[in-house]
Amino acid sequence: MEWVVALMSIITVNMLLSGDNALVIALASRNLPPDQQRQAMIWGGAGAIILRILLTFVAIVLLQIPYLQLIGGLALLWIAVKLLAGEEENHELKANKNLWGAIKTIIVADVVMSIDNVLAIAGVAKGNITLLVVGLGISIPIIIWGSKLINMLMERWPIIITIGAAFLGWTGGEMAIADKKIMPMLEPYPWTHWAIPVAFAVIVVLIGSLLASRKQPGNKEPQNNL
Repeated sequence: MEWVVALMSIITVNMLLSGDNALVIALASRNLPPDQQRQAMIWGGAGAIILRILLTFVAIVLLQIPYLQLIGGLALLWIAVKLLAGEEENHELKANKNLWGAIKTIIVADVVMSIDNVLAIAGVAKGNITLLVVGLGISIPIIIWGSKLINMLMERWPIIITIGAAFLGWTGGEMAIADKKIMPMLEPYPWTHWAIPVAFAVIVVLIGSLLASRKQPGNKEPQNNL
């Protein structure tokens, strides 16, 4: 049962953080003929899956280095805040007129944009390679072909994003306390094993919601008329 819950967590996290990746696929292949657009999606998506799995393997190994897991947890905290605050990345991609160029653009852009996914999934997988491969193998095709539906659901029920961001915050907290240098310090205080992840999740929701409210059209920053 625990394996199934972790698998669903990987799929959910990947879908929450990969909306922009689907946009890149559309932008990179928009000038191709329809049949080549389909090929660009398939081959570009396949290349992205393989490279993302390899990157996550590397992340799992690197997170065994002292203090890197703590840094990864704090980075994931900030990623979760940005997700909830609705900060968007700008993608200045040129549409390719040949199939190979579109595939190459899709793969390179996906790798560059996947740091948040890799950190989050490495944290959830906790070194379970089978879980990692199965989770990514299921979720990435869903993202590639179902991105419009995913975005529609998030726009209709924003609570999905809030819950997902809080979960990322919780995962960041778990990553931080699992660091081999931090864990021995917390052993005399068992309550910190749940209190720190809860604190991370609360921080994400509070700061992310505050930043999101400031970006609303009616909330303008005060101006100094001096």
